[in-house]
Amino acid sequence: MTKTKTGGTPTASAVTDLPRAEISSRMRRTLRLDDRREPKVAEIAEWIAIGIVEGDLAPGQDLNSVDLAKRFGTSRTPVREALMLLEQEGLVSIQARRRPRVAVISASDISDIYLVRADLLARMVRLVVERASDEQLRDVGLWLDQLRAHAKAKNVDAYFWAHVALQEQLAEIAQNRVLKQILDSLALRTLVLRHRSISRPGRLQASLVDQNRLFEALNGRDADLAAAIIAGATRAAQRAIEDGFSTEPASA
Repeated sequence: MTKTKTGGTPTASAVTDLPRAEISSRMRRTLRLDDRREPKVAEIAEWIAIGIVEGDLAPGQDLNSVDLAKRFGTSRTPVREALMLLEQEGLVSIQARRRPRVAVISASDISDIYLVRADLLARMVRLVVERASDEQLRDVGLWLDQLRAHAKAKNVDAYFWAHVALQEQLAEIAQNRVLKQILDSLALRTLVLRHRSISRPGRLQASLVDQNRLFEALNGRDADLAAAIIAGATRAAQRAIEDGFSTEPASA
């Protein structure tokens, strides 16, 4: 599968996949890795986090610190620090006398996360309707052009990262610092779940239908409709995850 990402405000004339470095930059911001003094820790944490989000590292998979140290040409100390950092973010499970593993999000966690997420996103789009300028809504329309192109090409990763960037832009337009902080605090676990959802059969086109409807509601300045659409789309994503993936707890 081609690993791509979109970022920034797209242009109307060219809908293209931007460099892999864009994904790295986004993950570093999400993990606040630029604040770390040890570059190797940041490099390892970034690589593992992207692998978990995109499904290259599966839930429950062992994370062998010796193998990771060899991959990155370092001692096991930076690897341990990176794994502990990711444990704090809910991506890695570390238990005594066992190898670290990719965390498995439980059924109850999925339900709780998506219940909160649906409410937060509904509030976000209400604020977008209230506060967005016409120019900002035109920019949202350009992102929609990217989503259409990626869906047509059946490029799941490109669609996923463009959708992530679009929702981040909507959060900025909403201009509510507390709301954005709460969404950011859930970012990593929701990225994992969102990628799982969009990878399910039929979900790419279903998501695109929802994004088209959402844009029409935003453009029409219909806050109630926009909130209903995004909440419904979030619940549909939750159902796709629950139907398609094991939700055994990490300790099982």
